[in-house]
Amino acid sequence: MLVARELTKSFPSGDRTITVLRDVSFTIADGEFVAIVGPSGSGKTTLLGLLAGLDTPSAGSVLLDDVDLAALDEDARAKLRGEKVGFVFQSFQLIPTLTALENVRVPLDLRGDASALARATDLLARVGLADRTHHYPVRLSGGEQQRVAIARAFVNSPRVLFADEPTGNLDHATGVRIVEILEQLNRDQNTTVIIVTHDTELASRARRIIRLADGLVVEDTARTT
Repeated sequence: MLVARELTKSFPSGDRTITVLRDVSFTIADGEFVAIVGPSGSGKTTLLGLLAGLDTPSAGSVLLDDVDLAALDEDARAKLRGEKVGFVFQSFQLIPTLTALENVRVPLDLRGDASALARATDLLARVGLADRTHHYPVRLSGGEQQRVAIARAFVNSPRVLFADEPTGNLDHATGVRIVEILEQLNRDQNTTVIIVTHDTELASRARRIIRLADGLVVEDTARTT
């Protein structure tokens, strides 16, 4: 599903160059649940942006479902993301003037999909919000807002979902519930899920952990049970 080949990302800073990622390589199979962990400044979010095609590497390449992202222009990358990628962010990024149901429908409505209502209703029920469909974000708790964001991310049946610190603004118990929902949707839909997190306890629920330090992969471990 996803191949990173010798990814390097550098930024100019005054009269010097800062290298955030160095020769990062790995392969993630279809349907895997992977956590990318490491301390602040280790390059986690930068790596996620490169894997999702939101940014381009200084060197190396990313293959997403056998497509070389570097061979695409920005419009083509955006089209690919719309068709195959879902995103969940720490800040939820819901549209405040839309209800939960309307927020989840947005990706399908934008492409004129007639199944938008049924699909959004079903996903909100799956994440335990069947009774909150007509509530606006301001009337939802942080955990409920994140569940709406997860439903929205899955509504277009993505091949891969990227989650950047999806539990960072939540208390521990709610964070565990969010990870359980991601696990469930990963199993039910066989969507590849890649989470970036600094919380090693939550990351331990993933079936594989890729650990970064100073821009390098220092550990890549699969859970055996």
